[in-house]
Amino acid sequence: MNHPLPGAILAADPLALPLDDLDPLQAHFHAGIAPDEIEQVFHLKRAQPLLQAFTALFHGGADGVLVRLLVLRELAADTTATSFTRADINQKLAYLIPESLETVLNRLRTHGLLAWDNPAAVYRITPMARNVLSALDTLLALGKEDDEAEMGFLLSQVAGAQAVGGVTVEQLKHLLGRLNELTEEFRDAIASGSEFKLRTSQAKWHMACDWVEKGSVILRAITGDERADGATHKAAQAIGRAQSALLNMQGMFSRALNQIERQRVHLGQSGLSTTDVKRWLLAHEDLASLAAGAIDRPVVPLFGTPAEMIDVAETELLTERSAQVGPLGLPSGEDAPLTVNDGPAIQVELDDWLARLADFANLGNFPSFSDSGPKSVPIQDSLLPASFAVASYRASLLPLLGDAAEASLQGATARLARLPVSFTPTDEMVQLDDPEVAAMSIATLSLDFDLELNLENKPHDQ
Repeated sequence: MNHPLPGAILAADPLALPLDDLDPLQAHFHAGIAPDEIEQVFHLKRAQPLLQAFTALFHGGADGVLVRLLVLRELAADTTATSFTRADINQKLAYLIPESLETVLNRLRTHGLLAWDNPAAVYRITPMARNVLSALDTLLALGKEDDEAEMGFLLSQVAGAQAVGGVTVEQLKHLLGRLNELTEEFRDAIASGSEFKLRTSQAKWHMACDWVEKGSVILRAITGDERADGATHKAAQAIGRAQSALLNMQGMFSRALNQIERQRVHLGQSGLSTTDVKRWLLAHEDLASLAAGAIDRPVVPLFGTPAEMIDVAETELLTERSAQVGPLGLPSGEDAPLTVNDGPAIQVELDDWLARLADFANLGNFPSFSDSGPKSVPIQDSLLPASFAVASYRASLLPLLGDAAEASLQGATARLARLPVSFTPTDEMVQLDDPEVAAMSIATLSLDFDLELNLENKPHDQ
């Protein structure tokens, strides 16, 4: 008697297929989800020959990978010959034992990295092998450079693809992802409050900015390319916004480092700070070695018997009684010890510089010119004479003149910002006849009565 039910069930269930027709990749996915319906799976399957080439090179132990890359790179490096006989290969790779060389050649030939020409009995490097080696050589070459930002390879891929007109959205997304990772890393370093993390991240930030400057040229070419589709333009614009966010972090680094500088703890009058001590400790690989010779002899334990304990207790008791029957009057007065003002020299220099600029703002002391012309002085007449350090410090304060945000605060720098003096710099330099400063940017300090009026009308804390 025939039972059609099992056959009907097999025909009605599309998942009940013969074992030979099942996709091995299906074992990694949930039931009811076909791998071919996922876009990334489609792209990866389409590149299966190239992925198999990488599998042939990198599958197995590290030693086997090195030998395979060594054989393939040695053969591809010889540009004088387009084919190699087995004798040529044996002579070129004579430092390898025959068994290992034979195994590597068979593996490379099986996966399409080496082509065997049977009539001519020679090996040839396949185009796929040269593409794989070119990608690896680019990555290895950029790995040798001091690229702590790790953007060189990604940017080189985008630049190369743009040069031949084949930049993809995936390549741009890899670069965008790295920019976002760097931004998050720098924000975490700023939030940590660690000076060492801040300075390390700031150095890495400067390197990332160098790559950003190079990448901006490529992005302008991509956005101006009429052949690029909408997704490519959208990814390029997102990279531009990520680059802007990265470049705007300079102010965040400066404010965090200035805050740490204000809170720095100094050890007495030695001039050393906790940062100096930590840097000195980090310079020693073995901190335990610093204790060598610090202890002259081992600690000797002392044991007390009841007799010694009674003697000590009696002595302490008698000492306490004699102290209680002693004079109970107030101690005689003493002169307070003299103290030296330890105010930082930089505050004194700031006060002097503020007083000097305040004299400039006084019409009675400011140089007089024609009634129609502006009243101004060259910047070197204001900064000099002074040592190089003092002149540099004064010059660093000039951008605060007329700063509305700073003027709304308290302190010496706020008073400096409220002065009716404007600072006008230029890009040119002027040679000076000064023993400390050889040259200085051409700039002027000018009276600005409009600035004075605006600052007086704006409310601020006194």
